[in-house]
Order: sequence, then structure tokens, then C-alpha cells
Amino acid sequence: MIAQPPGDGSGESLAAEATTNSPANRPEADASEAPRLADRVPDGRLYDPEVILDRFLKWTADVSLDLYPAQEEALLELSTGQHVILSTPTGSGKSLVALGLHFKARCEGKRSFYTAPTKALVSEKFFDWCDQFGPENVGMLTGDASINRDAEIICCTAEVLSSMAISEGGDLDAPYVVMDEFHYFGDRDRGMAWQLPLLQLHDCQFLLMSATLGETQTIEELIARTSAHGTVRVHGDERPVPLDYSYRETPVHETIEKLLSKDMSPVYMVHFTQREAAEQAQALTSANISDKEEKKRIAEALVGFRFDTPYGKDIQRFLRHGIGIHHAGLLPKYRLLVERLAQRGLLKVICGTDTLGVGVNIPIRTVLLSKLCKFDGEKVRVLTVREFLQVSGRAGRRGYDIAGSVVCQAPEHVIENKRLEAKAATAAGGKKKKVVKKKPPTKGYVPWNEETLGRLSTSMPEPLVPRFHMSAGLLVGCLQSEAHGRSARPGYGRLIELIDACLEDQGTKRKLKRETAVLFRALRDAEIIELAADPRRAGKRVHVSDELQENFSLHHTLSLYLVEALDALHSEGTEHALDVLGLVESILENPRALLIAQERRVKGELMAQLKADGLPFEERIEKLDQVSWPKPNAEFIYATFNRFADKHPWVGEENIRPKAIAREMFESYSAFNDFVGRNQMARIEGVLLRYLSQVHNTLVRTIPDAFKTDDVLDMIAYFRTLLARVDASLLEEWQDRMEPGREKPVMSDAMDGSEPRFDTKAFEARVRAELHHLMRCLATKNYADAMQCIHEDRDDPWDAARFETELTPFYEEYEAILFQPSARQAHLAQVKEIEPNRYEARQVLSDDAGDNIYFVEAVVHVESPLSDAPLLRLRRIGT
Repeated sequence: MIAQPPGDGSGESLAAEATTNSPANRPEADASEAPRLADRVPDGRLYDPEVILDRFLKWTADVSLDLYPAQEEALLELSTGQHVILSTPTGSGKSLVALGLHFKARCEGKRSFYTAPTKALVSEKFFDWCDQFGPENVGMLTGDASINRDAEIICCTAEVLSSMAISEGGDLDAPYVVMDEFHYFGDRDRGMAWQLPLLQLHDCQFLLMSATLGETQTIEELIARTSAHGTVRVHGDERPVPLDYSYRETPVHETIEKLLSKDMSPVYMVHFTQREAAEQAQALTSANISDKEEKKRIAEALVGFRFDTPYGKDIQRFLRHGIGIHHAGLLPKYRLLVERLAQRGLLKVICGTDTLGVGVNIPIRTVLLSKLCKFDGEKVRVLTVREFLQVSGRAGRRGYDIAGSVVCQAPEHVIENKRLEAKAATAAGGKKKKVVKKKPPTKGYVPWNEETLGRLSTSMPEPLVPRFHMSAGLLVGCLQSEAHGRSARPGYGRLIELIDACLEDQGTKRKLKRETAVLFRALRDAEIIELAADPRRAGKRVHVSDELQENFSLHHTLSLYLVEALDALHSEGTEHALDVLGLVESILENPRALLIAQERRVKGELMAQLKADGLPFEERIEKLDQVSWPKPNAEFIYATFNRFADKHPWVGEENIRPKAIAREMFESYSAFNDFVGRNQMARIEGVLLRYLSQVHNTLVRTIPDAFKTDDVLDMIAYFRTLLARVDASLLEEWQDRMEPGREKPVMSDAMDGSEPRFDTKAFEARVRAELHHLMRCLATKNYADAMQCIHEDRDDPWDAARFETELTPFYEEYEAILFQPSARQAHLAQVKEIEPNRYEARQVLSDDAGDNIYFVEAVVHVESPLSDAPLLRLRRIGT
């Protein structure tokens, strides 16, 4: 019988690399029982590689970690200064090798980076490294947010490091870099982010890791051309826990029941859409997944957790049945909760997507694949060998299982036909009887069978195809590095060098250089880049316009269109801000799930109105067929884009995408939960959060400061405050590690905001936005949420009872606090400096009689950097 795990242990987590008896492998145990690696870092700097390696190996022995030959070889090569390409199976301890390189950097007093393709994996490793090196020494950068960004160890997405490599080049302080899941090097859309650091960071030592790299000769040759360090490939096929494969032609609920009866849990059921994962989790609630005692343990583990979003109630219900759900559509705090419960052995079944294949730390005994085909954005196809191996390799937990299991479901129609045949044979007394078979789906399906499973499980991963493409953002990034004195090499020349050094063929390189010249002229015409005399050498230099903010970015393909279209806007005030927001949304990718939900709501409202008007059914349907999701100002957007495309042929097949998700939220000043509920987006609230983060970042970084009117700044502050309030789970987790039992938030730069000493207008807009969010909570008498809108002050605490008491005089005179556009006018929210670094904030409460004599009063203490927590320290509510 396979033992149920008492705690953590799977995949690439450090706990999984320990033996069963190791204290590090028991999450319930006090972390202080196991010696931290931080304790082995000397007080002064240490440069002797042999001594550093000995210290690390002594630590592994002290925590009962038995190294595999591949781990020992990789650590030895890294200690001698070699680049290492580590290609070993999932669960073979690649993270331990990465830990060794970070330890080497810490001993030498140098900085090190860890990169991964997903924010989930970045955050997982961030907390792993926090536990080993101390939270004060570890930071995280993901593009959306940052925590402790000046730390010695930085965990970030590959795109963040790529952007830093472009903007700072060889001046970037990154002597050591770990690039996890390096098979993304061949990703069609994102692979360039894995290639650029190799091209730019010539003095860096790399550790490139993946379980599915395949042939790496091309990568080795690239590193040899760009670095003085040698490169060693460390390869191994030995799995700590062997895998067995099986093919099932039984209904999925029967398959799961069979697996559970054989103690083959935890089971991770892989789906290829978020909807399928959610529907399967719901379907399993009718099964007896967990017994009474197990449900009691789960309930105890959930005490104190806030399921405070629309989908939270569903997630809580799934979890209480012992069923987890895990995909990118969930808010980060829910994904983190599922991972924690799974690590404690409390979840027997987890329904999720193939994000499992990107190293997410969920302990798994069995991987159950719902199908072997997926939609890749263009067509439905059978999984690649690499995709299959990435997912299936997560099965089996070292220290717990003698084997991991990979189970694949047959297509649903095959399972149903087999059932019909068996039923017919039984009815005919064992004689063959013709049955009407269920046909395979006509769309969204590619056939697979047991032979497909056999081929995928025994084949080598496909060759990695390098990716390199030109963009306005890349060109601006190279020029910014020169403008800010970060590179001695002229920015345009650096870009040509990049093209020459990349792994494309000569014909493609010539094409890339032509595209670069076209983009250069377009950026010059838009006055984003300029020519000026070069005091350092004869001739002129190219630089980014001095009128643009330092963090200006053209990250999105159509960012240049956005900048040019802003000049064509002639609206004013709030309408101007909404038009700017419309342009921003139009250059972002369409979040299809959100738009479909929005369209469904609009059609529902129209149908109700048409029925009330008495229109015949046929006419109602005809009108509904003409309805899509809202696209305000679409005529202007399409017209300006067509002119832009005519002028810039490099746009090619790229098209503009008008929409109004963020605009609709801002126009109504909606709370996140209200908007989710109104549009029935509960299952995809994480997608909404991610989209709003993209909107906020584009507003901050791509809109030139010259176009940021007071109304635009208020809009930016609204989204910043909303994002900070919805899910700060990662920041809170880090703060808890920094200050166990803390009562006061620590300072962070989590949302890339502007500090008042640099931008007073942006600071005041942020304070007004916080006042407005507080006023909305007071208007709806949601005092629990109101508590989340203010700074936690232990000397002057506010709770729901105090809010109610302070507002009693108001409600004795008036019926309601109004929260409408007129109540949010700028003159009703005042922010003024009363002494250096101390501000007073006052928000008038609009009443139904129009007297407007009551207000909330707060103070703001300005510290650097600004906290991502609420700034308002509420003092009173009165007249």
C-alpha cells in the first residue's frame, strides 16, 4: 500500500529532495528544526570555490539529502565557473543545484537571479529561497509587482530578466543566473526572452535547467560565442521514482474511484481548459472523495482564510470535499492555498490545467490525463512529446512512492461505445448485437488511442527552435540603455549586434535588419527617438526623447499606434481619460473568456428590454445576432489604426482590438467583486485580475507623461488601488516571514507606483482613489471591507463596530451615503501637506439631502518606499 504523505514532497521542491525522515520534509514541523542554508553563509566574503562547495555539501548531509551523480557533477562544474545545462528528469533535484549556485553567490557577496516562465513558479521558488536564505535577502519581480527588489537573490519571470538585460546590457549586476524550464527557449511567442540574456550577459555564469531539453548543441554553441566560460551539459535519465503508464476506457468518475481505492492519491487530473477543470471539480463533489475525519482536518486548515470573492464560495466547497482546483484563472491566493493543502496531504484529487507541467509545487502520486489533444491557439492537435513529458513527469513523490502513475482516459465516445456494447451483450445473453455507436466530436477533437500514449511516453522531446523577432519595444529598450549611461555601445549598434549574434539564418537576419530600419524611421517620425550630436564621438547619436518618463516602454506590438493615436484625441476631462483607456485596451490581447461573459450580459439585458417592448421572438433573435461586447469609440479607433497601418506596413497582420472591460469598471467605479458578479465572471476572476494589471502597467509605462492629465492620473490610481486590494497574498506571505506575528505592514514597492517626493500629483491621485474605495464601502455598509481600505494602526484601531458607531449621527439625519459620479468630484476629496512627509486627507460624504457636511478624515505618513498597503490612517468620521 502506498502511504499517504504526512507533509510536503513532490516535484522540484527542496522537501522532495530530502529523505522521508528529514525534518525539512515535514511542513508541520517547526522550520527551526532543520538548519537553514543562510546559517552557512560566512560573515565576510568567501571566494574559494572548494570551501564554498564543501560548506554546501556539509549542509546537504546535515539535512539528510543524498545527492544523485548528476547533482554532484553539476555542482562541481558550477564551482569551477562553468556554465551548466542540466537536463535530468522531473523530481531528480535540479532545484538543489540551483540552490547551490545561489549559495555560491551569497558566499561571494554577489547577486544572483532565478527565472521561470510563470508567476506561480516564480512565487513558489521565492518562498523556498526565503526559507533558506531569509526573506530579507530574497526579492521577486514579475512585471505586475515587485517585492524587495534590491535583494541579493531575485526571483523573476524570464521576460523581466530579458528586459533588464536589454536596458542595462553588460552593466547589469547579474553574475549568476538560473533559468528554469529552459525548454521555453523554443516557445513560439515567448522564446526570445530565454535567448536575449544569453546574448547580452557575457560575464554571467548560467545554469539552464529543464527535464525536456532534448538536443542542446545549438544552445551550447551560442554560449561559446558570447561567453568566456566553458559550457558543460549534465544529462541523466535516472528518475528517483519510476513511472508506470496505463490507458483507461472507463468513465472518469470510475477511474478516479479505482485510483483512490488503490491508495494512488493524490491524483492530479489534467484538463486543457479552465472551464473543464471547474466542471470536473463540481462533478466530483457528489462522490465520496474524503471521509469524515479527513474533512474535519480540512475544515481546521481553512479556519481564518478569507474566501471573499464571488468564486471563493465554490472553491471553499470543493476543498471541504477534499477536491482542489488549480489553474491560471484563479486568484493567486487561492492557488497558494490549494498548493499548501496539497503539500499537507489534505487533498486527494486536484482538477487543474497543464500549468502543472511548469514545476508547480503540488505533491502528486498519479497524473490523470483527461485527453491527449489540446487547442494551441490556432488548431486542435495531439500533445507534443515535450508537453506530455512535462505533465506526466510530475507523478511520483520521492520518499513516499515506489512508483508514480500516469493514467490516460480514452476519448469519451470510445468509453460510451464500449459501455453500450457491454450493455447490449448482456441484454442479448452474451450474443453479439448491433448497437448505434456514438460518433466522435466534429470539432475541438483530434483522435488518440493507447498507441498515442505509448509513443508519447517513449519518444525524445522535439528539437528546440530558437525565436527572435524585432519590435519597437526592443529598439526603445536598447536606446534607453545608452540614454541613461548604462552602455558604452550605441543603442542602435547594439541592436544590430544582437541580430548578428542570434540563432537565425542569414536570410532571416537580413530581414530583421530591414524591419529594424523601418521601425527606426517610424519611431523617429513619432518623436519617440531623436538624433543629437554625440559629445563622445564624431557624428550623431540616437536617443529616446527626454520628454518621456524613464520607465517608458513599448512592450506591446501596437504600442506605437497608441502613442500616435493619443495626439488625435480631442476630448477633455473624464471623457478624455476614458478615451485614453479605450486606446490602451485596444492594443491588448483579447481576453476571450472575459469578453464572452461581457457579451452574454449585454445580450441578456437587451433580450429583457426587447421582451418588455413586446417584439416578436424572431425580431429579438435578429437584433441579438448583431450584438457583440462593448466597443466604445470603435469608429475612431478603427479609422486611426487604418491610417497607421497604411503608413507602417510592418504592422502586417496585426489588428486593433477595441473593447471596454476596464473602461466599464472605471466608468461605474465598480468594486472588483461587484463587476465579477454582474458579468458572471466568478470562474475567471483571476483572468480579470491579470488583465487589469496589464491595463494598469500600460497606462503607467506606455502613455507618455505629457498625456497624463489629472483625470488620467485618477484613473491610474483607481486601478492601482483596486489591484492592491484584490489579492496581496504573495506580499503578505513575505511580510509574515519578515515579521512573524506582525501587526503593521512593512514597506514595499509592489505596484510600481510613484512616490510623492517625485510625483505629487500621482500621490494625491492615489490617496483620492483610496478615499473613494473607502466611501463605496461605507455607502454599502460593508464595514468588513472598509477595514481593508485603511492602514492598520494598533494605537487607533478601527473595526466594524466603530464604523457603525461613528456613522450613527449621519444616519440619524440622512437616509444614505451616495456613491455616484457627483460624489467623486475632485473638490470633495482634499489632500494637503500639513508638515514634511505628513498629509491630511478629507473626503466629503455626499448625502441624499445635498447638505454634504459629513466627512471622513485621515492622515498619511509618507515613507520611502511607499507601502503597497493602504496609506490612509483614519482619524474620525464627523462634521
